[in-house]
Amino acid sequence: MRYSVFDILKQGLSGNKGWQPLWRSPAPKAEYDLVIIGGGGHGLATAYYLAKNHGMRNIAVLEKGYIGGGNVGRNTTIVRADYGQKGNSAFYSHSLKLWNGLSQELNYNVMFSPRGLLELCHSDGQMESYNRRANMILARGDQAEMLDRAAVAEYAPYLAFENERFPIRGGLLQRSAGTARHDAVVWGYARGADALGVDILQNCEVTGFDIEGGTVRGVETSRGPIKSAKVAICVAGRSSEVAAMAGMRLPIESHVLQAFVTEGLKPFINTVINFGVGHFYISQSDKGGLVFGGDLDGYNSYAQRGSLGQVEHVAEAGMSMIPALGKARMLRSWGGIMDMSMDGSPIIDKTHIGGLYFNGGWCYGGFKAIPASGSAYAQLLATGELPSYAGAYRLSRFETGDLINEEGTGARPGLH
Repeated sequence: MRYSVFDILKQGLSGNKGWQPLWRSPAPKAEYDLVIIGGGGHGLATAYYLAKNHGMRNIAVLEKGYIGGGNVGRNTTIVRADYGQKGNSAFYSHSLKLWNGLSQELNYNVMFSPRGLLELCHSDGQMESYNRRANMILARGDQAEMLDRAAVAEYAPYLAFENERFPIRGGLLQRSAGTARHDAVVWGYARGADALGVDILQNCEVTGFDIEGGTVRGVETSRGPIKSAKVAICVAGRSSEVAAMAGMRLPIESHVLQAFVTEGLKPFINTVINFGVGHFYISQSDKGGLVFGGDLDGYNSYAQRGSLGQVEHVAEAGMSMIPALGKARMLRSWGGIMDMSMDGSPIIDKTHIGGLYFNGGWCYGGFKAIPASGSAYAQLLATGELPSYAGAYRLSRFETGDLINEEGTGARPGLH
């Protein structure tokens, strides 16, 4: 079923009884050409681009829970392309371009809103650093501009400009950045992949790998064994656990990252604000809730919840920059499991096990990377080669030392 404004009017006049399910619920087949472990944004995007761009249709996406119940539904939905390192810069630039046409591509409204991203600067050193980054972004052909204090005050007058501890000197503004609706993104890719013949298997947990002579032959699942000559791991914060079933140890740690939302308010934040000193970021959703987050909780965990100490830290950072937050009631918080790589940048590559591939280590960049990650992973799985914009994401960089250390914090994933 192709959506249009006429369908919406028709269904509205007929009691909305004619809508069809977004995707099928097929029984697992005994064998597929390719199995993707993980039905989140990256896994479903990979399946969609494999079918659309490379003609591979005999594919299964295995999700241990339900579509949208993992990390893809546990984030702050920010989309940006403000990276400075060469490997990351090309990748996220490509991803932002894909975001701009994604609703049309999928015939599904992912609610991408290019409302802009403002990154605040609080010292001369930060201003100099962000000036360099703005020049890097402009040099690759993307949008960026530096604002002085007066321009920031005009753009976001609700900020605390008299904060003596964190005085606002200016900021880097990327007007093409923004937010998208996380569940709409995953539903759109699921619908698109299903329409092209991909089997989406929910409540199908992988419990082991069938590996023979150093080559993968398939997977064991809670719904029985499935044979496949190619298996693609794409499970976000569970990367280390799933890889361990295949006897692999990855350069990754798993941490909890909390996010929060307030009651619905009249619109007053018309952009995304990033307060770098306190590592606080905030935007306002289409429902009016203020969506915000901050630092990792700082300990290894697979729990989808965090500590109260971090709740206090994030609230303090928010109040430092936007005092009006103190009048809003927080409705809920949640935690996502972040697979933090040793250099703070992702991995998309084949492994030393024949037919087994890996996509993970997304740190803070997972949601915004979904379109480019799926497109790049699909090309790797179909052709054996990564596209140029993702060529730096090889596993071998941890052996050769060609790291992509975006934040300059070295091999300390707790600080990324």
